[in-house]
Amino acid sequence: MASQPAVDAASLERERRLIEEAQRGNLDALRPLLDTYAAPLYANVILPRVGEPATAEDVLRDTFLTAVTKIQSFRWQGHGLYGWLRQIAVNKAYDLHRRSQRQRRLAEALAAELAATAPPACGPDALLIARQETAINRRRIAEALARIPDRYRRAIELRLIDELPRDECAATLNVTVGTFDVLLYRAVRAFRRAFGDRDE
Repeated sequence: MASQPAVDAASLERERRLIEEAQRGNLDALRPLLDTYAAPLYANVILPRVGEPATAEDVLRDTFLTAVTKIQSFRWQGHGLYGWLRQIAVNKAYDLHRRSQRQRRLAEALAAELAATAPPACGPDALLIARQETAINRRRIAEALARIPDRYRRAIELRLIDELPRDECAATLNVTVGTFDVLLYRAVRAFRRAFGDRDE
């Protein structure tokens, strides 16, 4: 686990003053601190957890955005800002993994549905073609899910992946069961349009 970068007493005192200034409303005061901690957060905390540089940069950006918007909740305990930023970054990386795993499960479930409706394959060539088509369908499903509104995607995830009862899906989305049914119907239609099927 990466520890906080070494900071001397004078630097800690400067950091405390900058944080207090930011908490009084001058958010620009955070800029030198974020610049200082960007490299260790990226290299030691975020990149090892997400694996891809571009994704790690996005997580770092989200971490800093959250830190700036929630700086009022930070309480000085003599250790500086790094530990707080590190925890935000870890949470962001964890949330990213949960979203990607959920989307992968959904893509696999929908691909299985498509495969179940296809004619049975016979022979090695047919099996190879079926596997290739399944891989293509999974990719198309993931792309289609990324194109529909978050609320629609969430409705599909709750019902198809988590297999929750309709009333629990509705409660999770804070709507009535009837509204959820309509939402899911529209979500499936939106998915089919994004996937490229006819709406009939």
